[in-house]
Amino acid sequence: MSNSRSLRRTVLCMALGLGLGSLAAPAAFAGNNDGSVVGHAQAGAVITAVNPATGLTRTITADQRGNYRFPFLPVGDYTVSASVNGQPLGQPRTVTVSLGNATTLDLGASPNATELSAIQVTGNGLPVIDVTSTESATNVSRAELVRLPVDQNVTSVALLAPGVVKGNAGFGGISFGGSSIAENAFYVNGLNVTDFYNRNGFSEAPFAFYDQFQVKTGGYSVEFGRTTGGVVNAVARSGTNELKGGMEVTLEPGNWHSRADDQYDADGHRYITASRDQGSLVKTNVWASGPIIKDKLFIFAMYEARGSSPRNTNDAGNTLTSNSANTGFWGTTIDWNITDSNVLQLMAFSDKNKNTGDVYSYDYDSNTVGPLTNKVFSDTGGKDWALTWTSYLTNDLSMKLMYGRNEREAFTRSQLDIGCNYVSGNNAFLQLHDPGVALGCTSNSTVYDRNDVRKQARADFEWTLGDHLLRFGYDHENDTSDYSRYYAGPGAYYYNLYAASAGSTIPNGGVMPAGYDSYIRARRYEISGTFTTKNAAYYIEDNWQVSPNLVLNLGVRNDSFDNEDAAGRSYIKMDRQIAPRLGFSWDMKGDGSAKLFGNLGRYYLPVANVINIKQAGGLLDERTYYAFDGWDIQTLNGVEYAVPKLGPQIGAVDDSQGDGTVGDLRAEVDHDMDPVYQDEAILGFQQLISSQWSWGVKGTYRRLHNAIDDMEISATAQCGEDGYIGWVMANPGQKVTVWGDTNCDGDADGYLTVDTSKEGWAMYDADGNYLGQRGWVKPKRTYAAVELQLDRAWDEKWSMNASYTMSWNRGNAEGPVNSDTNFDDTGRTENFDDPWVNLGGDGYLPNDRRHQFKLRGTYALTPHWQLGADLNVASGGPITGFGVGNPYDGTNYHSYFICVDNCDSPTSEDRVYERSPRGKYGRLPWTYNLNAGITYVKPFDGGEFRVKLAVYNLLNQKRTTSVDQDLQTDISNETSSTFRQPLGFQSPRFTQLTMSVNF
Repeated sequence: MSNSRSLRRTVLCMALGLGLGSLAAPAAFAGNNDGSVVGHAQAGAVITAVNPATGLTRTITADQRGNYRFPFLPVGDYTVSASVNGQPLGQPRTVTVSLGNATTLDLGASPNATELSAIQVTGNGLPVIDVTSTESATNVSRAELVRLPVDQNVTSVALLAPGVVKGNAGFGGISFGGSSIAENAFYVNGLNVTDFYNRNGFSEAPFAFYDQFQVKTGGYSVEFGRTTGGVVNAVARSGTNELKGGMEVTLEPGNWHSRADDQYDADGHRYITASRDQGSLVKTNVWASGPIIKDKLFIFAMYEARGSSPRNTNDAGNTLTSNSANTGFWGTTIDWNITDSNVLQLMAFSDKNKNTGDVYSYDYDSNTVGPLTNKVFSDTGGKDWALTWTSYLTNDLSMKLMYGRNEREAFTRSQLDIGCNYVSGNNAFLQLHDPGVALGCTSNSTVYDRNDVRKQARADFEWTLGDHLLRFGYDHENDTSDYSRYYAGPGAYYYNLYAASAGSTIPNGGVMPAGYDSYIRARRYEISGTFTTKNAAYYIEDNWQVSPNLVLNLGVRNDSFDNEDAAGRSYIKMDRQIAPRLGFSWDMKGDGSAKLFGNLGRYYLPVANVINIKQAGGLLDERTYYAFDGWDIQTLNGVEYAVPKLGPQIGAVDDSQGDGTVGDLRAEVDHDMDPVYQDEAILGFQQLISSQWSWGVKGTYRRLHNAIDDMEISATAQCGEDGYIGWVMANPGQKVTVWGDTNCDGDADGYLTVDTSKEGWAMYDADGNYLGQRGWVKPKRTYAAVELQLDRAWDEKWSMNASYTMSWNRGNAEGPVNSDTNFDDTGRTENFDDPWVNLGGDGYLPNDRRHQFKLRGTYALTPHWQLGADLNVASGGPITGFGVGNPYDGTNYHSYFICVDNCDSPTSEDRVYERSPRGKYGRLPWTYNLNAGITYVKPFDGGEFRVKLAVYNLLNQKRTTSVDQDLQTDISNETSSTFRQPLGFQSPRFTQLTMSVNF
């Protein structure tokens, strides 16, 4: 009797372990917009999978070992059955196929198999241990999101996964496993929708358009590339044989939003005005789906009207902008089951948005809105579509072909762009010279027009050969940016104003004249052109079932990146980027209840299009510095505004970053440049605790190799200081091959190599005598983490997922952006401009969050009422005090040194510096974010009515998430009065009401 009970427990455990659940770890061997079903039956058995909702039917024959596989299955519920010689083998079974996962289902493989006929092996309500998976990922379904208080955007979904944190800079984004925010990839139905201009952002549809999400945090297949961070993979909803429809209204009234706080410095000066900011949002979403031809042709269509009207003041509190957006999203999927072996799908959506900002004068003290002074127009988004053909070529060979287009527009202009320059003063300056009226007569700094178009094609194949599953494919992208940018106003100047003491050295090397305490930077920044990058990759992967309990995953990917200039000539071209990946999964007990898994992999990162544009596009970046000579108060449309008076020019005009011409690109790009890549190692364990509970532990180690960034090479081994080359895109700290002067006659005549680990930067003494050369430190970044997860699957009563991640993110380079200095020009950071910027820069990086706790779950109070919660607790990142000078020469950039004595000396040798290492000034505070919601559900004949009230940041935490980290802003013995001043904060509490009816 006990043996019988033991057998039943084992069989039940196997069945539970083979299901799929949205909260558990992912499975390997599935595509980027579908899933698969694999398993074992009697040799030669005929296996049939039917999707009752669409009539899609696929039939294959198990091989001589009884193995079978259905690849490229659209997500959904399937009935799977087996027969031998026309006789059923057990009862039909129901499985759920989820995005990017493989469902394992054994059919009649043993005499006791028929005992399992009563068990529905699905993904709804069972914890999962997929013994074929070597990836690290989190699946989240639409059904789960409906129950949870998760804000309606893809970023909020990604943040549910362990190890994913918000970026702490003004440009936002999310960080996966210690990577910067500019290293991720985003897909919808296999279409790459990642922003390729600077890799910060992506095209996005409304929540109701998506069916499932998969957040890949590591160990992903060679099918995915061009990322050293993470992958967010989503699939859109599709139609079925059943005619369905619905409407959803989301309300966020302005008076349901808590106000942000104004921020004051130690002297009582208000430097951030936020308490008058207010926003409201109304979204009305209608959708319909059903058959055009039953069992053959289906459609899902959606339209969403959005009314958004945020209003906000500027930081000085003397202008108010009232925004109104004209947004009408539409999206559709059309699925055509041409035959049972051939399926064609079209996915398309438009996220175009037009916003008008009406700018008014404003008096903070009296809360009075004055006359209209300007209108700012912003257009964003574009149309996206992908056409995918899936075909079963033979019993063992399947194919998927996709072609698509992704478009993103960014177009900003205003009514005052011709007549008004933009004027901005930092907080330290305004403490000294606040004019009491608006700075400048425009709120729009830049006339900016960019249209990014990606054309993507890919082919993916699966071929089963006995114990081996071969997956191979090719994908290609043409990423084109049509770009134009210049500053508004006469002369196209942008005026920045800074405080600086007399005698101090400012960024262009000039010295502040006596009698002045501030200076003006008049900057021109102009560029235009059309630029294309071509990315391509081949991949092949062998998934080898070594034994019934052991799976090996061996893959390799070969990437190539080709960045072109405006004339279509290659100027950064890297190929043969070989990325091997090896994974294993060991079913430790042979019953699917526990597994040990791990993988080793290499991942490459392409060069963003912003590099094409700014280096190969004739960039003019001209900076002229003047002493501040007071204000000129003028009037426009009855409103007073202040324009700075230009005093004496300080130092020379600086156009070192771009003089408006395209130079000899052979001298501006390393001829033998190595790509940026990251190596990753993961080892993990997962185990079922019971029919509802599972747990897991995982260790991750990542190491970034190389950086591609701009460096100023001012000397060579061949010609010393006479070998000046200029700004070069290269690998800092490595050998750089560029076109230059090989015989020291003053003319560039051939390629030469500069070992930038020990040379390349000319050094001089106080009298201007050449002393020799200095090299750059190599970029370093590591990430080590231990992650624990505990999961309870949904059983119509309650569910819960908890995770804790302890991590260490160290090095001297965050990645292609610098969030601690708010620098988002991807791949053109200031980290390696000269050797001193990053000297002594080792330490904990901006995305280091030592501790992360995440908890989410739902509890059904009654069949009609549900409570949901989502808690995210994280420790703060490090605070660094940046200087601008260094003990070795007179350059003025960000550095890890501060001047403490003789700082006004005109000779750098007399100045006294001390090191200011990363993280010296402690850490930002812990953040606690609790979202809570209550849902009322009322089913009715053929449909459901649902109301959800969600409160985000329930406790209204407004903790600081970023601070001013500039300890010194010029070479002087004075520290900045705004150092450690809070700049970023948690978003205040807001409430969202969602009402939906589906029928």
